[in-house]
Formats: sequence, structure tokens, C-alpha cells
Amino acid sequence: MRYIISGKNIDVTEGLKSAIYDKIGKLERYFTPETEVHITLSVEKERQKIEVTIPVKGNIIRAEQVSSDMYASIDLVEEIIERQIRKYKNKLIDKKQSGGSFNSSYIEEEDLEEEDVITITRVKKFAMKPMDAEEACVQMELLGHNFYVFRNAQTDEVNVVYKRKGNTYGLIEPEF
Repeated sequence: MRYIISGKNIDVTEGLKSAIYDKIGKLERYFTPETEVHITLSVEKERQKIEVTIPVKGNIIRAEQVSSDMYASIDLVEEIIERQIRKYKNKLIDKKQSGGSFNSSYIEEEDLEEEDVITITRVKKFAMKPMDAEEACVQMELLGHNFYVFRNAQTDEVNVVYKRKGNTYGLIEPEF
């Protein structure tokens, strides 16, 4: 794997690089040597943040982790990426797709973990009355959810509002 390491408000020391190579290097068995791994380290006040992005054949495997210690963040983000890789592998096998950036021995290897199976345990149906995005945000807050699906009164299409970091909102509109 090729590492592209950058830092925002932090000097990327040899110690940090060594920790990244040790932890993220464990993922090398999953990928081909040409696979690029983009790693961004940043510091904001007391928050130590690491973002790891791995582009793989039309998809992106991405994780970020924030803690008070950068080395702890590196440890935690490696676990998240590894879990995402296992899920993505099952998706590739289920759909009989090409692995692209993945090592062929990893794709062929048996994986018997139960946690990777996606099971829908509940289906919920409800009537969607037309409303505007602001009203949908109010409904979302009243329900205490992080997102809300609604029929947009202006476009008569299904939209989604969602809560973002920093107590802001986002709106997803379909594009055909």
C-alpha cells in the first residue's frame, strides 16, 4: 500500500508515522501494493482526529476517529476500517463483483463471522404528508431522530433531512 499522510495543525512526526505504518499496515494483507491510503491527522483544541480514506474500484472505504490522544485514535480507526473491509468483501462475494484493489487471496479466503450478515429486523410503513424542509426538521427534532424522510410539498418528491455535526441540517434531494 502507498501511504499519503498529511497533517492539519499538527507536525507529522516520525513517531506518528511509525504508529500509522504499524496499525494501518496490518491492512496491507487485504490490498494490492498499488492501493493508495490517504491519511489526514488534525488537531482542533483538545481533539486529536485521524481520517483514513481508501479508494477501491468505484467505492471508498473511509473512517475517522476523534479522541484526546492521537495514538488512541490511530488504534480505533484501524478497527473500524477492518470491519468495513469485511463487510465490503461479503458484498463483493454476494454480487460476484471484481475485487479491484483487493488482494485475490483475501477475496478467496473464507470468512465465517456472523456480524457481517445484514438482517433487517423491522419494517416500518407510514403515510408521508407533503411538507417543506423546515417542517421536516421540526418533525425530526420532535421524534429525536438523526434523519427524517418526507415528501417535499414543492417538488412532490421524496427527500431526506438529516442532522449534521455542529447542530446544522442537511437535505438530500433525488436527482434523476
